[in-house]
Amino acid sequence: MSASYYGCWSTAETPSARRTELLNRIHKLLLELVPGGAKKYLSADQARAILATIRPRDLVGRTRRRLASELISELVTVDKKIKAADKELTELVASTGSNLRKPHGIGPSGAARLLGDVGNIHRFASRGHFASWNGTAPLDAFSGDQQRHRLSRAGNRRINRVLHIMAVVQLRHDTDGRRYYRRRLAEGKTPMEAMRALKRRLSDVVYRQMTRDAKPAEAAGPGGQRGATLQSSTADPNPQVNTSEQSLPGPADTHDMPQLPPAA
Repeated sequence: MSASYYGCWSTAETPSARRTELLNRIHKLLLELVPGGAKKYLSADQARAILATIRPRDLVGRTRRRLASELISELVTVDKKIKAADKELTELVASTGSNLRKPHGIGPSGAARLLGDVGNIHRFASRGHFASWNGTAPLDAFSGDQQRHRLSRAGNRRINRVLHIMAVVQLRHDTDGRRYYRRRLAEGKTPMEAMRALKRRLSDVVYRQMTRDAKPAEAAGPGGQRGATLQSSTADPNPQVNTSEQSLPGPADTHDMPQLPPAA
């Protein structure tokens, strides 16, 4: 599964990006048409049901309603394209024998992106190297006698985005990820710091799952050495990125999301 297959679209051209743009525009129009507005994340059917209750009499209102109706029709078309693409990507991911869809928050496109960009997971000597490569390993930052960590801007930003989406999805549901995030907040971390820690933890989850899925033959290259065969994206040929390989907050275990003791 080549990385180029999943990199054929820029972010601005993807159906998902277009869907987000359409939802934002529909939401803005409904705010101007409906007293009290409407929730931001609507399906096409929900938006259409709301629009059916609106009968503006003035020209501006009728124009806004017509624009909203046209955008909803386009949203339906985009949703069909996304559904078809997800089905194709699901089949492609399944054909590789990967179980990347098991961890909560990884969709078909995210799993395909991981397989395409990461290639052979055994080219990373450890989960710390993997986190350094994808930009979730924090960088040490000192301020006087105080030691903190700051966001790393290095690494593969496409994979970093997959992990970010995974974190957002976990926060929206009752998951170990959300409980972990709340524990970090209880420890005094800022929401941004807790989010960084969660993404770092999810990097370990992905690394562990891909290591489980990898065929034994992939662990050794032609010379019989672990990781001798490199399959990297053209944008990130070297897995040894010059960033901190620090693992936060502890070693990974066999669960999809490692359990931590309650915060003091």
